[in-house]
Amino acid sequence: MSQAIETARTYLRPSKKLPTVWCGGCGLGIVMSAMIRAIARVGCEKNDVAVVSGIGCTGRLPTYVDFNTLHTTHGRALAFATGVKLATPSLTVIAAMGDGDALAIGGNHFIHSCRRNIDMTAIVANNSIYGMTGGQYSPTTPHGKKGTTAPYGNVEHAFDVAALAVGAGATFVARSSVYHARELDKLIERAIRHKGFSVVEAVSNCYTSYGRLNKYSSPVDMLRWMKESSVTVGAAEEMAPEELEGKFTRGVITERELPEFIESYDGLAKRLASDPAAIERVKGIIRTFDETAERLNAKG
Repeated sequence: MSQAIETARTYLRPSKKLPTVWCGGCGLGIVMSAMIRAIARVGCEKNDVAVVSGIGCTGRLPTYVDFNTLHTTHGRALAFATGVKLATPSLTVIAAMGDGDALAIGGNHFIHSCRRNIDMTAIVANNSIYGMTGGQYSPTTPHGKKGTTAPYGNVEHAFDVAALAVGAGATFVARSSVYHARELDKLIERAIRHKGFSVVEAVSNCYTSYGRLNKYSSPVDMLRWMKESSVTVGAAEEMAPEELEGKFTRGVITERELPEFIESYDGLAKRLASDPAAIERVKGIIRTFDETAERLNAKG
């Protein structure tokens, strides 16, 4: 039995959950497989991993993997994931989201998770459309491309997912595509190992909605576009802006060290615990809340 099959057997739920709900030609199975290979290389035990998702096609990913899993509300995957990490810091926490889930209704959670720098990994499967709910254009639909809510072409300009993550303060940001599957799982592995908030953008393909509306002949045609339209970060540094027009970069976009949220929070708690004046201030705040609550309860 090959190592790949053995890994799949270890980390996938029983076969009654398969085949997946995803359409033929969808890139999300590749994203899930890359995540599984990354976790296997890190050497995580199943019970030491939590995978959290929101709503949409990508939101179905936790259904198939045999970890601690949460399928949560639309746009709130990172909020739930933050709660999981705060409650059990020893867990390896991964939030898997689509572009609409992460950056539209979940946009505020995304940027504040980046700046907070809590130690977990966000995987954003970017297929440039709302695939499950009808093919509406999303925050990453390119200018001029079609969706069911933009039948004559999208007039808005798309978010650059990786640039947004860097600007919001994420300490590890990387991008690859489902065509570059081996590269993708290596980047997810690096993201998991990184101490701090990590974002991996996985450029994916939705042939059923985006592909058909935008005249791609097949899922393979969309994969070919990923191959031909991407350049490595290193190669991009040597290219002129006009040469990069219409292309996206692959690889590690930023990696830096900053104080991690839980460690900073625990450090603050320890400092306050040894400061009698601070303890009295906290007790005073608690007494004020209790007195206010009693007055409100008395009023009915």
